[in-house]
Amino acid sequence: MNPAGGAEAGLVYEVNLDVEAAIAQSYLAWLEAHVGEICALPGFVGARRFEVLDPAPPPGRVHLCVQYRVTDRAALDAYLSDHAPRLRADGQARFGGRFTASRRVLTGLA
Repeated sequence: MNPAGGAEAGLVYEVNLDVEAAIAQSYLAWLEAHVGEICALPGFVGARRFEVLDPAPPPGRVHLCVQYRVTDRAALDAYLSDHAPRLRADGQARFGGRFTASRRVLTGLA
């Protein structure tokens, strides 16, 4: 049982982003479409986007977090092998070294 209500998906695929504040608005506009494209893939059942407030980012930076709900590891593995390289390359082509991303995979506890 998950009191936070996240039990409908087997995994959470989390992407943490450190973005230059100067490009934050254009990055967020791109991110909305990017998240939509990922959520349209088989096995992805939704996503939430967050601005990270604490710990506070350094001056001139914005920290963001996207948590995707994924049905199972097979769906995530298919995304990582078949779609992630292309989608990640698009972000790099648009924004270059003006952001960094780190990722992790979470599963709920019973």
